[in-house]
Amino acid sequence: MRKSTELTRREAATVMGGAAGVLLVAGGTKAEAASAETALRGRIKHSACKWCYKKMSLDDLCRHAAEIGMQSIELLGPEEWPTVKKHGLTCAMANGPSGISRGWNQTDLHDSLVAKSEELLPQVADAGLPNMIVFSGNRRRISDEDGIKNCAKGLKRIMPLAEKLGVTVCMELLNSKRNHKGYQCDHTTWGVELVKRVGSKRFKLLYDIYHMQIMEGDVIATIQENIDHIAHFHTGGVPGRNEIDETQELNYRRIAQAIADTGFRGFISQEFVPKRDPVESLRQAVHICDA
Repeated sequence: MRKSTELTRREAATVMGGAAGVLLVAGGTKAEAASAETALRGRIKHSACKWCYKKMSLDDLCRHAAEIGMQSIELLGPEEWPTVKKHGLTCAMANGPSGISRGWNQTDLHDSLVAKSEELLPQVADAGLPNMIVFSGNRRRISDEDGIKNCAKGLKRIMPLAEKLGVTVCMELLNSKRNHKGYQCDHTTWGVELVKRVGSKRFKLLYDIYHMQIMEGDVIATIQENIDHIAHFHTGGVPGRNEIDETQELNYRRIAQAIADTGFRGFISQEFVPKRDPVESLRQAVHICDA
């Protein structure tokens, strides 16, 4: 009869918790156990937006991201892509030809946007990057219908090149209520209609969960209904655009599970501005979204 203070191997594994406990009981090292406990499931690819970490160098951010198990740091230009590659990462969303407020809904900008896109797209493809971001621009008295027509007219000019190169052009959905007053692509229905009008498998939406929670809510059902038109996701805590933990109103763990369950195998990118230790907040966010 064994003493009450002794534990069987099974009991010890239970006490120490999951795969990490099993590894330690079986003679594995503490490092192996820690790795098992923090390993990512792999259903979602993880990225982060560099602009949220202004006090950290790109090199340091890439180093931390690689250690966490992420695959990408994004919203970068060509001069920055070699740094992410050095760390074994990619840039899941390359910077595009314009800023947010002046975009494809203005026909007088089409020639310059097309020229810049034709310069950027080959660079994106040569670097092996999957996506390039674009913006509708602000309304500036342009009706929603005319905005769709104008954007589609301009974007169709670059779709043959994007299709040839295998780069997906992604228009971001942003809120016009709090952060980007007047921005036109501010509802999923508008963005989906634009995708249909452009009519290319290489034009889709960047669904920003933070922005769409502010504009329309109903996040999970909207994603499920429109996943075929979405190529990429951004996060952010609501309200405030800070950590995506219990301090905000969305259940990001459930949202990420719903995204993965659709069969989506693209990137979820963290685009929150950390209030606490940036690396630990990023690590926590990646594990929250690790469906």
